[in-house]
Amino acid sequence: MIDRITIEKIMDAANIVDVVGDFVTLKRAGANYRGLGPFHDEKTPSFMVSPAKNYCKCFACGKGGNPVTFLMEKEQISYPDALRWLAKKYGIEIKERELSE
Repeated sequence: MIDRITIEKIMDAANIVDVVGDFVTLKRAGANYRGLGPFHDEKTPSFMVSPAKNYCKCFACGKGGNPVTFLMEKEQISYPDALRWLAKKYGIEIKERELSE
């Protein structure tokens, strides 16, 4: 199990624009960024990323979230695996502990 302090470090370091930018070509749209929805095929950009809120949302299909939930949906991975992915990206050492019975 990943400890709470490590999760907080990962969440503080994770930048939604950087994370989404690994999968979607983003273009500035005022204070936000816009791109094609990564969860389906589309020709008109309906995917918005807000760096101020550290949040993304596709207005075509309704999917979105923070960096962790975006990765979980896009890569079809679990919460701990999404945290590990982000920790690796940002060079954060994960301290895991085993749960007792």
